[in-house]
Formats: sequence, C-alpha cells, structure tokens
Amino acid sequence: MILAEVTYVPIGLGTSASRYINAALEEFKRYGIKFYPNSMGTVLEAGTLDEIFEAVKRGERAILSMGIKRVETYVKIDDRIDVENTAERKIKALKY
Repeated sequence: MILAEVTYVPIGLGTSASRYINAALEEFKRYGIKFYPNSMGTVLEAGTLDEIFEAVKRGERAILSMGIKRVETYVKIDDRIDVENTAERKIKALKY
C-alpha cells in the first residue's frame, strides 16, 4: 500500500479554497480511492503509484474545471514495503 499526501493551492479567486478542495474530494470518491482529508491536505491510500497519480490528476482537473487558471499541487509519497502501510496503522502507532 502506498500513502501520499496531496495539497492543492488554487490561485487567483480569493482566499478560501474549500469549495475547490471539495470538488477534488468528490473526484476522489468517483475514482474510488481511499482518502483522508485534514486541515492542510489530503492523504491518499492506493496499491500503486499509478493510482495515486491518477487521483492527483483527477483532483487537479476538477479544480481547474471550476474556472481556476492556476493551481499549485504538492505531493508527498510514502512507499513502504516492509509492513502494511496504511494511514490507520500509522495513526495507531502514535502516542498522544
């Protein structure tokens, strides 16, 4: 399992990004990828890098289709093969 965190920064139409991010999240639902939104980005969970990149691409296209002329997209990937790499496992390992 591969984890990735994606952050989209729509540029040019105000300071609130929530409606644009919601469009990307809806696209993740349609694509069928597991995702976990948080206040600074969204964690994606998939079996392959191709699935991760396809989801990122679909999310970006959803934002651009709303009239945004520019979007910066940041992706961080955690590809770990020695244990089951899931968001749930990583959170359970935290002590807070």
